[in-house]
Amino acid sequence: MSSRTETADQTIDALRHALAGLVRDAPPTISRFARWALEHPEDIAFFSVRALAERAGVNVNTVYRLALALGFPGFDACRRAFQLALVTSNASYGERAAKLVHGQNEDLIDSIRSSASRNLESIFSNENAVLIRKTATLLAKADRIHCIGVRSSFSLAHYFSYTGRMAFPSFGRPVVEAGSILDVLSEASDGDVAILITFSLYSPELLRAHDVARSRNLKIVAITDGYTSPIAQNAEIVFSLPMEGPQTLPSLTAGFALVEAIVNAMILTDPDAPARIADFEDRLLAHGAYLRTTPR
Repeated sequence: MSSRTETADQTIDALRHALAGLVRDAPPTISRFARWALEHPEDIAFFSVRALAERAGVNVNTVYRLALALGFPGFDACRRAFQLALVTSNASYGERAAKLVHGQNEDLIDSIRSSASRNLESIFSNENAVLIRKTATLLAKADRIHCIGVRSSFSLAHYFSYTGRMAFPSFGRPVVEAGSILDVLSEASDGDVAILITFSLYSPELLRAHDVARSRNLKIVAITDGYTSPIAQNAEIVFSLPMEGPQTLPSLTAGFALVEAIVNAMILTDPDAPARIADFEDRLLAHGAYLRTTPR
């Protein structure tokens, strides 16, 4: 990895992407520490080398080696980069838009393209491929599946519910009104799974949904922006979604790809799923929901 300057403007998504690469490709000692660092970026930002080594259960040399593997000249530069990234990661949408405008980025399309490519590469890492298959197995066995998201996250939750319900009646219908979230989850049982989706700035509706899901003993799949997210706590499975990009809102490109991968991995587990999808499609065609086209 090329050396970074101490003043390089690193996003938290970019730093997590680099850590994920080390989890996958670095020697075992560095890989294990990088996996820990993915879940504790605040510790990297605000603890000394010795305190960090003690908290992570590694030696001091491993901490230095991680910083060098990330491309920094030393640990101090690495810590400053994490500090800056965490301070700026919660920028408002307005601030992101202002940065976009004032940056006068003539290569905006190229920047969006390259960041989308990195996001997709990260979500389909070997580690996440294992999690995708694990999630598919978990959902296939669930009595009921509740996909919950609001505001920009609603699109992901709705897509998950809609595509999943084509093949699996265990998927609940999308929860359209935020006020209905607690109504639905308060009736859930311990054979159900709650898929909770929120990103910083986190939605209070999802934090309440997380508490209710835990109180009802539901298994939780968290789709969020980091392992320190409040909905990641006590979750059965956590997907840390890469959302890098110059856009006003953090990119959801990887999120939609993740949903598609999980639903299709579920279909692979059930030989009856294709017939249910065909039946779903036939019903909609019969009622005029789709327009059937014929070749000329």
